[in-house]
Amino acid sequence: IFCIRQHNTKSRLNRFLKLLPCYHSGSSSSITQSNITEEGELTTVRYRPEGLDSLVQQTNFSKKELQVLYRGFKNECPSGVVNEDTFKSIYAHFFPQGDSSMYAHFLFEAFDTHNNGLVSFEDFAVSLSIILRGSITDKLNWAFNLYDLNKDGCITREEMTDIMHSIYNMMGKHTYPSMRDSDPKEHVDSFFQKMDKNKDGVVTIEEFLETCQKDENIMHSMHLFENVI
Repeated sequence: IFCIRQHNTKSRLNRFLKLLPCYHSGSSSSITQSNITEEGELTTVRYRPEGLDSLVQQTNFSKKELQVLYRGFKNECPSGVVNEDTFKSIYAHFFPQGDSSMYAHFLFEAFDTHNNGLVSFEDFAVSLSIILRGSITDKLNWAFNLYDLNKDGCITREEMTDIMHSIYNMMGKHTYPSMRDSDPKEHVDSFFQKMDKNKDGVVTIEEFLETCQKDENIMHSMHLFENVI
């Protein structure tokens, strides 16, 4: 789990809007701080998705918060969906000194809940709701799904190694202090030592949840999960 310091709700919403895979800095249509009042409310609403009431039930966002998110999404992604190539382009923009393509691929697959090669506003809102407002169990399940690359219900060493190398390639050589070449392997070894209770070489969702919920450091990091990308 990789965390950064907590921000207030308004800045988190704006941060995630700016991470939309169609965002370009300087775009005149991008949502800015002036679009949201101090209470986080939308001052003007241009778009209203047909399924808004349904999304209120599916997520932990209010209708006004969903309107903020939808306006930003629709302004930047008029087609209403995002493909993987576009998703990768935003991560290349935010991590220009590394190769973010593999991590962006894994993250895209976690957002692509219908497995159709596209992320719709509904996909985006549901996942974002879990990341920002979900219970600890919801967040842990989302993280497990990210690590379970082939979606077969368990995490293998190979999958966790691929995830760790993708993170290292994206930012490892440009962190301070710098990550060592051995860090990805050591992280995987530590992960399996903690998680693989029956030593069968894979981590199930039950093992993952049980271990995480008993680990004070992991639980602390999950409280900061709304700032994890």
